[in-house]
Parts: sequence; structure tokens; C-alpha cells
Amino acid sequence: MAYAEKVYRYRNGKRTKQYTWRGRYKAPPGSKPAWPGKSGFPTQATALRWAEQEEAKANAGTWIDPKLQETTFGTFSRRFMANNSKRGQTVTTRWRYLETYLLPKWEHTPIRAFNWFDVDGWQQTIPTDDVTRGHVVSLLSTILTAAMDAGLRDVNPIYGRRRTKPTGAGAVKDKPKKKVGNDGTVPPEEVVLLADRLGPVLGLRVLVTAFATARYGEGFGLHRDNALGMRQQRWRGGIFECPVMKIVEECAEYDLFDEAGNKIGLFHGIEETKNDGSTRDVDLPPFLAQLMRYHLDDWPYDRVFSTPNGKLYRRGNWSRALRPAADGRPERKRRQGVSFRAAWEPISPGVDIQALRSTHDSWQSEIGVAEPLAYESMGHKRAGIKGVYQKPTVEMRRARLDGLEEIFWQAMKTVGLRTLWGRVDLRKIPEAVAAEVQEAA
Repeated sequence: MAYAEKVYRYRNGKRTKQYTWRGRYKAPPGSKPAWPGKSGFPTQATALRWAEQEEAKANAGTWIDPKLQETTFGTFSRRFMANNSKRGQTVTTRWRYLETYLLPKWEHTPIRAFNWFDVDGWQQTIPTDDVTRGHVVSLLSTILTAAMDAGLRDVNPIYGRRRTKPTGAGAVKDKPKKKVGNDGTVPPEEVVLLADRLGPVLGLRVLVTAFATARYGEGFGLHRDNALGMRQQRWRGGIFECPVMKIVEECAEYDLFDEAGNKIGLFHGIEETKNDGSTRDVDLPPFLAQLMRYHLDDWPYDRVFSTPNGKLYRRGNWSRALRPAADGRPERKRRQGVSFRAAWEPISPGVDIQALRSTHDSWQSEIGVAEPLAYESMGHKRAGIKGVYQKPTVEMRRARLDGLEEIFWQAMKTVGLRTLWGRVDLRKIPEAVAAEVQEAA
């Protein structure tokens, strides 16, 4: 049974008449010490009340060993990382947040010592953008919840708390958002010109993003067996068919770490896609399906958008090809050992895969693609009950394909192109656009 006892103070090795109170209680069986306690209470009543509360927790199975509560954040965070197997890029990002932001501040802090006041004040000083600050605090909250589950503390004091955003004169300002095209949307004419400049492999890669929403890893991980499937659905007494690109895996590139957080290498290979809607079949507009057929006919490798020697693209190699094509480049004079290279005028400065995907989603809104199909094609999981009940229909798919097809051919007409790499002919364009071309001629 819990009890309280006097704790006398000593001066020069002799006990004085001054004392405080210590509360003691019976810990669960097997605990050491069997009768833990805490000193410093001013009265017998307060010491006894604390001891009775701790003993009640022990009897109810909610008691936390004080020694465990002294576990430091650095120790437990490494245990957390070792026990939580996530996708490689997620692990890399978590270690980056830990090593850059969390461990320098909290590594030696006991798990029991965390409180929202200190965390909220600290996060306002993190020298990065507000989105990253939110991700860092979210990871800290995840680790403290795991510590609670592991029996190191009884509550996560920062769970669900709303962060204070810094607004003072010394606040870290977010970097200006990059703008490409027309306020973030790339005009279809620029997409066509960029694809034409990059050639039939990387140019087709640009079109697959702008007109079929493939993320960076999804496009460069695309296997030829998944590049041109066929969707078949019952429709109006017959069968609706359209070519689809099956997205089931992706090319991934990230650092590898051991359990202590030491970098041990680099992974560059193929992984399955995330299961949050990323695995999907994307309907291909007729022009894009035809270009894909031409490409597959004379491309010798399994990965549709591999390097010329069949290897997976690295992000740096892709950037070295895309940036001069989009941003422009100066002329290079011919000299010994170096060939002449013509200058390129800028087409779409700053454009990247994310900008092309954003453009595609904007086009979907422009041509009235219904939400169930818009979410599916982008690989986004639709939240709420509508995500459960509403599904894409054949009419939705037809409208989307017709709209994207017209956007492409109108862009071709505007820039004055009849072909891309000798593989597209205007005879394949929709009748409405063909009529306009004939009338203009």
C-alpha cells in the first residue's frame, strides 16, 4: 500500500530538523525497485496523494517505469526508425528531417520532457519553408505517439495541436513559388514544341506526362508490357475499347541508411507504386497511343523511357536533357574535339514533371472531366463518401479522351507542325479541327 515518509536534510554530515516528504508505492511485479518513490513534497498529504495515484496506475496496467521516461529522444527515434519499415524515399526523407532539424535540437531531451509550448516555439525558428516545418513537426508527433505506444509516456502532448506560424520581422520567409507558363499552367503549344525538340524518346516522355499524368518515377519505370494495354467495358449494347497505360511500378532513387542513420549506399531501381491510388490504368488519347506504338516498334529495351543503352534514367541525367531544351542554350562554336551546337531559344523556362502534371489536371478541369475520372487519372485518392460511391463511366472516359485529343491537335495547328518526329499526320485529327485547318488553308 502507498505511504509517505519523512526525508531529513543534512548539513555538514549532520541531520537537521528540516525535512520534506517522499511518496512510495508498490510497483508491478518484477519491477526494480519494487517500491519506487519520489521526494521533495512539502506535506505528507501531497506525497501520499501522488503515491496513491502511481499505485493506482500500477494496478490498472497504465503505470510507466520512471527509468523508461528518461529515455532520450535520440535513442528512441533511432529505435523508431529501425522498427518502422517504410518505402525507401520515405525513410530517406525521415532521416533528413531527423538529422537536419530534430536531432540537433532534441537528441538529448528525455521523452517525458516534451511539451507543446517548447515545440511550437522551436518550430517557428526552423530555417525552412512552412510546409517543411509542418512535416518536421508531424514526424516528431509520430515518434512521440510511438513512444506512448511503447510505454515511455502516457500521452502525446503535441498530437493534433495547431502550429503557430511565424509573422514577426525576423520570421523565416517562404521561398517564392516557381512559376512556369501562364501562372503555373504550361500552354499546350509549349508542350508540343518541347516534345518536338527533345526527340521521339524524351519528347514522348514529356507528352506522356502532359497528356497521361505519369509522375517522374512512373514514367521512367514504365515497362513495355504495361505501355499499351486495352480497356474494355460494356457500353450501349456493345463494347467500349480504348488503349491504356498501366501504372503498376516506378523508378526510385534514394539514399540507404543503417539502423543508426548512417548512409550506406544508394538505391536506384524499380519499386511497386504506392497503394494510395497511384496504381491505375490511364486512358490514352488516340494520338498518344499511336506515338507509343511507333516507339515500341523500334525501341529494343524493356523500359519504355530508358537511356539509349537501356539503363534507368537518373534524375541528374534527365535534368541535363530537359533544362536546355526548355530554358534555352547558347550556341557552341566548333573547335578541336568539340562539335558545333546550335543555340536554342527558350520554349518553357522552368518547366518540369510536376508542372506538366499540374497542367494536365488543369486541362481536365478545362474540358469538364468528372471528378471520379479526374482523381483516377491523376493517381489521387478521393477522400470522403463520394470516393467510395462515384466511379468513372464510359461517357466520362470518352469526353476526357476527346478533349485531350483536341487540345493536342489545336496546339499542333497553332505552332504550324504537321508531324512530330515524322510519326504523326494531320489526317488523324478530329473532324472538327480538320475542317478548321481546311478553311484556314
